[in-house]
Amino acid sequence: MSEVSSLTGRLLVATPALADPNFDRAVVLLLDHDEEGSLGVILNRPTPVGVADILESWAALAGEPGVVFQGGPVSLDSALGVAVVPGEGHGATGSAAVAGDGPLGWRRVHGAIGLVDLEAPPELLAAALGSLRIFAGYAGWGPGQLEDELVEGAWYVVESEPGDVSSPDPSQLWRAVLRRQRNELAMVATYPDDPSLN
Repeated sequence: MSEVSSLTGRLLVATPALADPNFDRAVVLLLDHDEEGSLGVILNRPTPVGVADILESWAALAGEPGVVFQGGPVSLDSALGVAVVPGEGHGATGSAAVAGDGPLGWRRVHGAIGLVDLEAPPELLAAALGSLRIFAGYAGWGPGQLEDELVEGAWYVVESEPGDVSSPDPSQLWRAVLRRQRNELAMVATYPDDPSLN
């Protein structure tokens, strides 16, 4: 088996041809990708459920809109916190306020983006977090499954930016991510929601 090149920290952007309704126009941040499989969260699926309704202690730190996002179709009863820590970049070394690779209760995924330990006291992270999103569930792929979908043309793989995690208008994230690409993908952003209406 060939070695899997890690896509951790990158975005999967659903192609218009992707037929799975769970991923229609989805923008997925990959939190983990290796030979054992892949795990990510969909960044543009807000729910009507407020963060305060399920994790009241974290509600004050959650960015706008202050709702839970559906991270994917797997384990919808579990919650994941994804946050950006300003000043944390690729290979940034900590200061006295951070332990090891970032503040206590936060684990770097890629650059300034990391996972929050939702069991930790929010006060521990309050001063360090720039933005926080809470996700119910996640998107998961078994070994080789994502690679097969990439070969089939189901996803575009692009670089993430810290602002993607906290996009104030998640309904426009799919178009915004494609529009900022410096190649033919920028044109895909104009693809109509329903091509039959053209």
